[in-house]
Amino acid sequence: MDLSALGPLAIIVGIVVILLILFCLAGLRVVNQYERGVIFVLGRLIGAKGPGVFWVPPFISSMRKIDLRIITIELPPQEGVTRDNVTVRVSAVVYFYVVSPNDAVNNVMDYYRATVQIAQTTMRNVLGQSELDQLLTDRARMNQAVQTIIDEHTERWGIKVTAVEIKDVELPQTMQRAMAKQAEAEREKRAKVLQAQGEFLASQTLADAAKVISTEPAALQLRYLQTLTEIAVEKNSTIIFPLPIDLVEPLSAMMRKAAGMPATAPTTPAAPTPTPVAAPHTPPYIPPAPRDPQLPSA
Repeated sequence: MDLSALGPLAIIVGIVVILLILFCLAGLRVVNQYERGVIFVLGRLIGAKGPGVFWVPPFISSMRKIDLRIITIELPPQEGVTRDNVTVRVSAVVYFYVVSPNDAVNNVMDYYRATVQIAQTTMRNVLGQSELDQLLTDRARMNQAVQTIIDEHTERWGIKVTAVEIKDVELPQTMQRAMAKQAEAEREKRAKVLQAQGEFLASQTLADAAKVISTEPAALQLRYLQTLTEIAVEKNSTIIFPLPIDLVEPLSAMMRKAAGMPATAPTTPAAPTPTPVAAPHTPPYIPPAPRDPQLPSA
């Protein structure tokens, strides 16, 4: 057997084997656990493959990787007018992920940009249908409404919207001042109502206490002395108070009895009333008549 004739044949076989190995290696694809590879062979959709290593026909196929993790979109502030004609700026955050990689690639050109645009438009529409009080106090309902509308549009794109959260609501300065005045007036109203209720309850309690004290006159005296005791605790004021007559009268009677004076003080006789004397009659004064200047003087 001529070995020299086998040389070119071995070289050709070796080249063919190397080409086959390179061909096989060129068709290998690696996809991570959180990704899927959408395969197109000669422009025809084959489907999504992965995760791990798989082989596709090289040179005639293409693959696009789709991330299946939750994507967070921070919407820029959207300016709009509420139903009660108040201009506000609302910023929100949208959470979504790809459910069907085939639809996300085959039904929409750029699913990320499309989702952002539909989220901004929906936010403006819902903002125009809501009032300011609903926007500030009932955000859960607005979040649910925006999420439902976005999910309806993105369902055929293979996108699932998990949550929409309103991040911030910016109000004009004039509206902030008006709301601050409203809150202050509301709190002042509550304070006045509570104060009036407290005074009413206090007056009822005092009336009940007065009824109880009125049945026992000694209780009023004890309460009077107790009040003086509470005032005297501070020791920073001078207190002048009259003694009750019923306490002073027995002491005065005892002192007059010891001095030999009658129990009742003598009555001072009234001074006689002077009799008015008539003044002497004086005739009224009559001024002299004016003299004529043409007459000679006397």
